[in-house]
Amino acid sequence: MQIVMIHGQNHRGSTYHIGKMVADALGGTVTEFFLPRDFGSFCVGCNNCFMKDESLCPHHAKLKPITDAMDDADVLILTSPVYVYHATGAMKAFLDHYGYRWMVHRPEPAMFHKQAVCVATAAGAGMRSTLRDMQDSLFFWGVPKVYRIGKAVHAVSWAHVSETQRRSCAKQADAIAKKILRKKKVHPGLKTKGFFHIMRMIQKSGSWNETDTRYWKEKGWMQKGRPWK
Repeated sequence: MQIVMIHGQNHRGSTYHIGKMVADALGGTVTEFFLPRDFGSFCVGCNNCFMKDESLCPHHAKLKPITDAMDDADVLILTSPVYVYHATGAMKAFLDHYGYRWMVHRPEPAMFHKQAVCVATAAGAGMRSTLRDMQDSLFFWGVPKVYRIGKAVHAVSWAHVSETQRRSCAKQADAIAKKILRKKKVHPGLKTKGFFHIMRMIQKSGSWNETDTRYWKEKGWMQKGRPWK
């Protein structure tokens, strides 16, 4: 099993450790990226990825190792501590670069066969909105199954997290890992298929941009082809 972990911070705090618990319980080969250490550029809004080709993004070369790793992975783990009730700026900047991969544009077929886990922690609150920041991208990429771990750890560092909290985190991580391991193959649910169908209708109308429409035609999705088959 290939696992890719993308951390929304450079340091190894509570969020990192809980994500690592999931990865360890899954086993397999783990590739980790830390933001902004491994990628810290902001989208400049040039629209090249939408209107022309993603390779024309000024940050394409820097982002490519992470993109390739995600495409090859079986499981994606995104982690972010809560920053003012949302994901870190580094995580947001990273996800901004994959707008062209949303189903409304040019989704990557490999995403429709993956499972993912989002992890968020805070000393107090804000986990729900932070998890949503990451889960939104995963859904619109086409990832069929996304698990969530949101924990109020009542501490600002892992060293100060109580043993009771750590055991609770480990228990939840193990439970999610078991669910992932039980699913040999995953298939999109009705929500994903329904959204894909709406996007297909838009593409067939010919009112979208030429780059996206050409991509959908090449994939055979205008006819009977589907990315999850």
